[in-house]
Amino acid sequence: MTARIKIGIFFGGNSREREVSFAGGRTVYDNLDKTLFEPVPIFVDSFNNFILLDWHFIYKGSIRDFYPPVQFLPEAKIDVQVYAENIATAYADNGKTMATKIGKIIKVEGLKELIDFAFLALHGNFGEDGTLQGLLEWQGIPYSGSGILPSALGMNKRLQKEWMQAAGLPIPKYISLQKTALNEVRKAFNQAKKTVGLPFVIKPANQGSSVGVSVIQEENLETFELALQKAFFVQTIKAKEWSSKSKVEKVQWLQKITDVKEGVGLPAFVNQKLIHHPEELFKVLESQSKKGNEVSIESIYSETECLIESFIEGREFSCIVLRNEDGSAVALPPTEIVKGSEVYDYKSKYLPGRSRKITPIDLDEKGIQNIRKACAHLFNFFNFHVYARIDGFLSKDGQLFLNDPNTTSGMMPSSFFFHQAAEIGLNPSQFLTYIIRTSLKERVNSQSIHFKHAQLLESLNKLLSLNKSKKANKKRVAVLMGGYSTERHISVESGRNIYEKLASSDTYAPFPVFVTGNDEAHELFLLPINIMLKDNADDIKEKVMHYHRPAIMQKIADECKDLLAMYSQGGLFEPKKITYAELKKMSDAVFIALHGRPGEDGTVQKELNKLKIPFNGSDVASSQITINKFDTNALLKKKGFLVAEHYLVQENEWKEHADKIIAKIEKIGYPLIAKPADDGCSSAVKKIKNRAELENYASGVFRPALEISAELRSLLMLSEKEEFPKKRFFLVEKFVEKGKAQHFLEVTGGMLTSYKGNKLQYETFEPSETLAESEILSLEEKFLAGQGQNITPARYAKTPRLNQNISKKVQEVLKAGAKALGVEGYCRIDAFVRIYANNQIEVIFIEVNSLPGMTPATAIFHQCALNGYKPYEFIDKILQFGEERLRLKKGSKN
Repeated sequence: MTARIKIGIFFGGNSREREVSFAGGRTVYDNLDKTLFEPVPIFVDSFNNFILLDWHFIYKGSIRDFYPPVQFLPEAKIDVQVYAENIATAYADNGKTMATKIGKIIKVEGLKELIDFAFLALHGNFGEDGTLQGLLEWQGIPYSGSGILPSALGMNKRLQKEWMQAAGLPIPKYISLQKTALNEVRKAFNQAKKTVGLPFVIKPANQGSSVGVSVIQEENLETFELALQKAFFVQTIKAKEWSSKSKVEKVQWLQKITDVKEGVGLPAFVNQKLIHHPEELFKVLESQSKKGNEVSIESIYSETECLIESFIEGREFSCIVLRNEDGSAVALPPTEIVKGSEVYDYKSKYLPGRSRKITPIDLDEKGIQNIRKACAHLFNFFNFHVYARIDGFLSKDGQLFLNDPNTTSGMMPSSFFFHQAAEIGLNPSQFLTYIIRTSLKERVNSQSIHFKHAQLLESLNKLLSLNKSKKANKKRVAVLMGGYSTERHISVESGRNIYEKLASSDTYAPFPVFVTGNDEAHELFLLPINIMLKDNADDIKEKVMHYHRPAIMQKIADECKDLLAMYSQGGLFEPKKITYAELKKMSDAVFIALHGRPGEDGTVQKELNKLKIPFNGSDVASSQITINKFDTNALLKKKGFLVAEHYLVQENEWKEHADKIIAKIEKIGYPLIAKPADDGCSSAVKKIKNRAELENYASGVFRPALEISAELRSLLMLSEKEEFPKKRFFLVEKFVEKGKAQHFLEVTGGMLTSYKGNKLQYETFEPSETLAESEILSLEEKFLAGQGQNITPARYAKTPRLNQNISKKVQEVLKAGAKALGVEGYCRIDAFVRIYANNQIEVIFIEVNSLPGMTPATAIFHQCALNGYKPYEFIDKILQFGEERLRLKKGSKN
């Protein structure tokens, strides 16, 4: 049998898009077809070292969760996340000592002994600009995507515009500015107004993911100067501006300014002195503000050029163009981006529910074909290889503008990359196979010395042929996702992640099932792959309820028929409503990836039990308890566990006796935490500091209509897209603080159950320490790549031995709590830990999740990795437990 091809996945890097690259690399690692390929993770660090990464680090939520390693972090009084380049001592050996703690450093010449093919998931400088492509060609290693010249061209936005003009393609008015424009801001502003005209967009010339982008709407010199500084990654802060901030505000500002995604980033020249660490910057700001001096900050990774271009009022779209089997360029159906702000920013791109992607863009067939034709023309004109992502705008007067062609697309699970491929019938695993094989063909056709590449292509063709000839005997797994709680978008992310990990295995044949409805009744819908990969749960629901596939979509699929014949196994059909009885016939097991109701409260479990279908997670009784945080706390308190003092506020009681209820709550004492008792994912969790805030919270939860008025949204301090559930009850708890403890931290701990004979066994994982930018962990910090930080294992003490001893005690308490609640399968428990001078500990339970989030970056995957489980193996164990539980149930009745 032909051996699997070793695919080196290059991800990370030192660009400002490194977190997107890291998350994309993980997606590729997990979704490669394991029958064809052997993934080899090559992490590129801030110093451009190639590191054969120890596999368990791949499942960290962000790079900062593991690199720099904890032992290299200097003592700091301020909890601010740092990257490897913020450690000044690392420069002595170019970061090599640190790198050895996370894997093995690979010399360039050693790459060809380790991998057969390089899959490039890097973004920005060195990875996307032709540099790495040239290095790989020097070493004779075939790689994915475009070659050296088109890659270099795909990085420079000014050069792109000049070439697009040469191609006869319309482009918005623009000017380019060098960094010296910062010294002549008024002159630059006047030039922009005269040549481009208000409103306009300011963007760095060599960045992606909307990093450093601003929109200037009106004539304001100060606003323009700040936007210009943002594009060049420079900032000035005046003494009064700094000294007027509170300590909390100063730390929050420091977190943002030192974040490479949205701030200047460090190292930077601070008043012309090189500063590496955020705490150094903090000290300078403190000392200089006392002297009345302003502080100028300029990143060493600053831009040399920026563009100012017309703001196009109209519709924004993105289109993936592929190299078809016959060598022609074919554009996939373009996607319209519907957002709530002028700029499609980092959070809008990568956080579920923040924007909507509509595929195809809502135009007549002629309009869609015009976009596709223009994108394919640009692809050919720039001589791009394999694939590219081309963005554009359709102005209000119908004019088409193409913008920012990218030779490397983001590979997050929700990216256009997979979203559009699904519209012609390719799941993520199949699409990655397409890219590898087509890239091999491109290297064979474009490089003079290519005989080894041709041999590799022949091997892959044999493996593909062999796979097609096999009649797989795989377990059919229905993956339930969606629901109707405020957690529905995260549930879709979890479900897609489960589906994709199972789809690339040689054991399971998963299929997605969407759940929707309300507390009275819910429905199941069999989903085609293209609908599953829609942007969020609401988009999926709309497509399920009002399914319509435009004729143009079938025409595009027909254009790709040879490509689909090579890689796809079908998967496009109309969404179909199914019953549980039909689900029984279609599946061997069910994976419930639902959060909140109806999956986490025992409702779905009851139906599956009736039909004797094995499923993951806890059974009905335990689910009914853990869905309700008040009931969970009450039971734990009764069993002797520590929980925050709490009170359940019922709507009818509040409306009749609000004053009495407030009096009871105020005996607990402010500050309080108010939150839904049966929702998670940090939805509507608020710190309440006084009576007015409590009354506003109750007004929000008990509002008469589902819609939230602008006045109420303002009182609750909700962002534009933030949801706030309407409920019949909510929970208030005493805000848990450090007290007299020496050390205080928030942790989240996972566990897995199995059977030894008929006896239930609990395997606990090392809890993660959760770091939040503010007092409450946000949705972004939980689920957005590169946001927030989870340190695994948690840092309870300074010495490893003491840390391990405390960790064992914490795990024992969490396990005892899970047993008391009857949790089965797996779970995640959130808690506060107080550690006193005598190393005595207190574990205060926050909540228990019987169906924890299973998104790619979730903390439970970091934890199970330390116990030796890759995510797929962890999921496999969860499914096996469900089968064993059903077998034991059947046995007990016989």
